[in-house]
Amino acid sequence: MAAPGLRDIPLLPGSPRRLSPRAVARGGQGPKRGQQYLKVPGSQAPGPQGSSDHDRDSGPPSGGGSSCGSSVINNYLDANEPVSSEARLSRMHFHDNQRKVDYVLAYHYRKRGVHPGHGSPGPSLAIVSNGETGKEPRAGGHGDIELGPLDALEEERKEQREEFEHNLMEAGLELEKDVESKSQGSIFVRIHAPWQVLAREAEFLKIKVPTKKMYEIKSEGSIAKKFNELLQKLSSPLKPRVPEHSNNKMKNLSYPFSREKMYLYNIQDKDTFFDNATRSRIVHEILKRTACSRANNTMGINSLIANNIYEAAYPLHDGEYDSPGDDTNDRKLLYQEWARYGVFYKFQPIDLIRKYFGEKIGLYFAWLGLYTSFLIPSSVIGVIVFLYGCATIEEDIPSKEMCDQQNAFTMCPLCDKSCDYWNLSSACGTAKASHLFDNPATVFFSIFMALWATMFLENWKRLQMRLGYFWDLTGIEEEEEHSRPEYETKVREKMLKASGKSVVQKLGTNMAEDEDEDDEDKLTWKDRFPGYLMNFASILFMIALTFSIVFGVIVYRITTAAALSLNKATRSNVRVTVTATAVIINLVVILILDEIYGAVATWLTKIEVPKTEQTFEERLILKAFLLKFVNAYSPIFYVAFFKGRFVGRPGSYVYVFDGYRMEECAPGGCLMELCIQLSIIMLGKQLIQNNIFEIGVPKLKKLFRKLKDETEPGETDSAHSKHPEQWDLDYSLEPYTGLTPEYMEMIIQFGFVTLFVASFPLAPVFALLNNVIEVRLDAKKFVTELRRPDAVRTKDIGIWFDILSGIGKFSVISNAFVIAITSDFIPRLVYQYAYSHNGTLHGFVNHTLSFFNVSQLKEGTQPENSQFDQEVQFCRFKDYREPPWAPNPYEFSKQYWSILSARLAFVIIFQNLVMFLSVLVDWMIPDIPTDISDQIKKEKGLLVDFFLKEEHEKLKLTDEPAPRSLGGGRRSRSRAASSAPSGRSQPGSIASSASQHTNV
Repeated sequence: MAAPGLRDIPLLPGSPRRLSPRAVARGGQGPKRGQQYLKVPGSQAPGPQGSSDHDRDSGPPSGGGSSCGSSVINNYLDANEPVSSEARLSRMHFHDNQRKVDYVLAYHYRKRGVHPGHGSPGPSLAIVSNGETGKEPRAGGHGDIELGPLDALEEERKEQREEFEHNLMEAGLELEKDVESKSQGSIFVRIHAPWQVLAREAEFLKIKVPTKKMYEIKSEGSIAKKFNELLQKLSSPLKPRVPEHSNNKMKNLSYPFSREKMYLYNIQDKDTFFDNATRSRIVHEILKRTACSRANNTMGINSLIANNIYEAAYPLHDGEYDSPGDDTNDRKLLYQEWARYGVFYKFQPIDLIRKYFGEKIGLYFAWLGLYTSFLIPSSVIGVIVFLYGCATIEEDIPSKEMCDQQNAFTMCPLCDKSCDYWNLSSACGTAKASHLFDNPATVFFSIFMALWATMFLENWKRLQMRLGYFWDLTGIEEEEEHSRPEYETKVREKMLKASGKSVVQKLGTNMAEDEDEDDEDKLTWKDRFPGYLMNFASILFMIALTFSIVFGVIVYRITTAAALSLNKATRSNVRVTVTATAVIINLVVILILDEIYGAVATWLTKIEVPKTEQTFEERLILKAFLLKFVNAYSPIFYVAFFKGRFVGRPGSYVYVFDGYRMEECAPGGCLMELCIQLSIIMLGKQLIQNNIFEIGVPKLKKLFRKLKDETEPGETDSAHSKHPEQWDLDYSLEPYTGLTPEYMEMIIQFGFVTLFVASFPLAPVFALLNNVIEVRLDAKKFVTELRRPDAVRTKDIGIWFDILSGIGKFSVISNAFVIAITSDFIPRLVYQYAYSHNGTLHGFVNHTLSFFNVSQLKEGTQPENSQFDQEVQFCRFKDYREPPWAPNPYEFSKQYWSILSARLAFVIIFQNLVMFLSVLVDWMIPDIPTDISDQIKKEKGLLVDFFLKEEHEKLKLTDEPAPRSLGGGRRSRSRAASSAPSGRSQPGSIASSASQHTNV
């Protein structure tokens, strides 16, 4: 009975099914001890049921021998004939130098009864094995050694590996491994996928491949064409010197691979028709769906790695990136033209990145490149805004009035007892610095950045569609994902608990019954409720913890300011000292909590037990983003919107603790402090995370592994260490853990650039400088420090686009409130047009200061040992309140309510205006470029015409009578050979490919 969702596809060897452990491990087809090669009858060929005879008998596997009625799966390499280094033409192939290594499984073994450091290493001779490790007889034999618990576990893992590798060979894969010749060590199982397997799986996965038909993409419009040609010439020094993988003028028609339509494709060489990334992707799909009944009937290589049966599984890199000589490979090319800091000025070779790493990683670097290029105009505008503030600093009337000592504004004490009255002119420097970021140009810049975010997202959608067209991602279907091992384990536990059956009974159930019960064999919301409850409670606790730490830093600032005010020597630098140290504490806490929250988000997502990897990744991203967003921005939100709002007034202050008042903003406002907070946290996160976490930590891990390998006794092989194989070199690299940390770092930076840009116009400049380094840093990490990731096909960047869009919309609101509440922009406008006598800002400072009668200070809070020459009767404080001689002293004045209403009106107008402009930009810029949509439509028509033509030619060949002349026979045979489904293409096929040329 077919599996759900695969009604028309026969059950493939290696597909998920329940096997008897005894039959698999000890059956006639299973691997036997001492066996070095395996012959399989022709009836058990790897091809799926129902395939044509030609597909099944198209020849022996590459590099394999053949015998009557049987096909040898793997060549046999005599253990007495060691392979010399001269005979090894390529370290990317089996030891027969013919079959390419498409994937590698690695595991660590320890011989029975032997403890680390007590074994003597033997000769490392390579043999080709079929799921069975070659053994050398050891003195004493196994019977003389008592089987301990560790030995039993090792033996169990060994049998599980044997069964899994046997199932892989049933699926048609070819394996090679080394002899376990030492007391312990690492063994690498090399996997090769022959053509039959590649063709079968490519059809099963619906992988798009180019057909023989090529067509020309014509650029419409002479002006646009000339402009593009001019740009191409000007930007030629910035282009990387790599082969063009997607020519902008020529393109192949692509179609999902089908073994029944082999005549459509230009198959010149079966070994190179599928590139390395596609081959490894196909093998990885087989690895993910191959079952192992001995390991609790687990499904796939990920489950086996989770249970420590294997240590790693990875595709090979294309050789070394820094090898001397003229030999080139894609990895070396990427390193020379992309993954070095010396080529930071060059464009990224996106097509080569996609070819080598797959579409998912290619889209990430394309997105990062577009984001970095979009930061250039915003950086230019930000610098202009900053320079405008510098140029107009001497013309700013409010700062002049604050710096004028003749005004003599006597301000109320900043703390009780120890703080004295002070002159407003002493804050002259702060007032001038605030003008650099608090001027009318910042309002324009906030509107510009909101539109910039919309433009960036719209252009990314267009670029994504363009790349999808050239990478043949249009119209691809979402692949059916396999269940995660943890989900299957939970379902199995639930079924066993509900039915009361034992494990043996459960494994022996009929497969048809399992399919009938498939709807019941899943986790319901009741099963997940404890996980959801734990998630909700934990996230609330983490957010509360973040807020508590922010409050703790506030208490530190208040108490430190009070302590420093007691000393005359430190009294003058209280505000600078407290602000700087508090921001550094915030930065350190943010960096520490970032790592903790990442681990907590992973743990919380695991206890939810999502069914598929995609669901797991999306839920993990949402949790990690929420926690890291609150962690990174909560100190900034406090300074922007809450600091100085709940201070009270002289005679009626708000106290945190006894004698400790809530902190106030600086005389020039909180915007300057917000700028300092934002800049230090943003720059600190970028510098520390990039230089220490992303560069230093991987290097330390690599050094630690190298030292560990060198210090392990009896494990090194001098001959092998001089010429390590590619799988050895790749095994020493860091495993690839996904793109989530890379995206998260850039998304948080995107928030810094957009959310509070009104207070820090230079944020895009620092982001641009960081990203120029970040692109090459990530490139170098992927090319030189990480194992090669599995190629993953995807049409977009997934949930990250929704997060970016949400941040862009939220930035409009946050910037509106920063301008309206945090800055003095609205109070200045209200004063200038409603209260000023001459329509200027003269008298603005005096207008913002209220009077307080010092005789009404609470007992014990008056300044001790006041240094003022004359007795102070009234002091001033920044607020809009009635004077002490008014009928309602110290109540909010009319100016307060008029300014408050103006602030709210500005927020509403600003938000609606920017949102309207954003929607207008979104409407004016189509998501799909016009030329791409036209090409997609025309390509569909060309594909139909091409199919009809090829089918017509095929029908003519089948209906054509037997040839009468010798020449006619020659012609017929040539046509038949060129359209053979699985044979190598003939020389005539090249001419056929060249002739298929159409203008579009």
